[in-house]
Amino acid sequence: MQVTETLNQGLKRAYKVVLPAQDLATRLQSQLVEMKDKVRINGFRPGKVPVAHLKRVYGKSVMAEVLQNAVNEVNRKIVDDNGLRLANEPKIDFPEDQAEVEKALAAEGDLSYSVQIEVLPKFEIGSFADVELTRPVFKVEDAEIDDAINKMSERNRSYEPRAEGQAAQSGDKVTIDFLGKIDDVAFEGGAATDTDLVLGSGMFIPGFEEQLVGIKVGEDRKVNVSFPETYGAANLAGKAAVFDVTAKAIAAPAPFELNDEFAKGFGIESVEKLKDAIRGNLQGEYDRVSRAKLKRALLDILDARYTFELPEGLVEQEFAGIWQQVMQEQQTSGKTFADENTTEEKAREEYQRIAQRRVRLGLLLAEVGDKAELKVSDDEMSAALVERVRQFPGQEKAVWDYYRNNQEALASVRAPLYEEKVVDHIVAQAKVTDKNVTKEELMKEDEEA
Repeated sequence: MQVTETLNQGLKRAYKVVLPAQDLATRLQSQLVEMKDKVRINGFRPGKVPVAHLKRVYGKSVMAEVLQNAVNEVNRKIVDDNGLRLANEPKIDFPEDQAEVEKALAAEGDLSYSVQIEVLPKFEIGSFADVELTRPVFKVEDAEIDDAINKMSERNRSYEPRAEGQAAQSGDKVTIDFLGKIDDVAFEGGAATDTDLVLGSGMFIPGFEEQLVGIKVGEDRKVNVSFPETYGAANLAGKAAVFDVTAKAIAAPAPFELNDEFAKGFGIESVEKLKDAIRGNLQGEYDRVSRAKLKRALLDILDARYTFELPEGLVEQEFAGIWQQVMQEQQTSGKTFADENTTEEKAREEYQRIAQRRVRLGLLLAEVGDKAELKVSDDEMSAALVERVRQFPGQEKAVWDYYRNNQEALASVRAPLYEEKVVDHIVAQAKVTDKNVTKEELMKEDEEA
């Protein structure tokens, strides 16, 4: 085989490859001889099929395999001989002249083709000791734990029937029948019987529950409301409706006492341990938000700090994925670029920059992880898979088998674990200052996120 470099510019390489007919013929002959002892053809004893006959029957299909193996061998040779790190799979351009291809398949002529390759950029990582980060910190307050317990008590509160003739108050549970009408015509989904509703819970559309305060058992009442403009059912959104409501039962909330018996209802032995569990869950959530903001700040710094040429193929691939998602979201929501105060051209430019940022940071983090020899352990992968499987109750085995037998899916689980390890590695070298913030400050969404 002959390999000649025809392009070496930036991250792009191109090579002209010539596979001599004699080499192809030799490879074909070798494959056919190997087949001789394996194939079974009527009229011939095992191992006695003439190679010439095998060539007539299987020549083209075997040569196609020979060519594929030869191309793969050339690709490996190009990479190894030049010490290349590929950004994506090599692109092969075979001759457009079908006659030339047919001659090569018959081992009667050389096969000349080209290989285009894009390589990963080389860049210096340097030190992260001068990276300065501020980590927002919020510690759970006792009032928030009390509020969480109050909400738990509300969700699990028992109710006692009110005395005969007593009117419903806010916080009471009323059992009602109702029928909703728009312009005196009942609408689908606007009727129900024996429905429990806690007044003041906000479960029904605005204004509905307030108009039932003071109702008594057996009383009929008309409730006038308007569906919100953003209501999920488009045929009801923004429309005025009248509900005929009948109260069938009224119950007042039973007194609540915070004690160990209440905690045991949640599988926890005491109030103090219940509070500890709530504090741990809340703090864990705030710590995750804090971590996400620290990571975002770090990635912003890294994105600004490193500038190197990006493989066009990777950027195009990333942009295609982003753009497909944008199109799907527009199709689902019915919104257009004009609704977002932009144009398709400007949106493409913005998402192109996002694609470039993702590729740049991806290459950088991969290089940092490689230099630091970071690995995702089998135990970490198993724990992540178990967590993923739990999201599909009743389908655990099928989901587990899917990931175990699908390397691409498995890589989608490993990638975020690896990324977090690299981020931790960089943060450990940086100067990190903790800053106490309010809950509102911590949970506020970044405008640029």
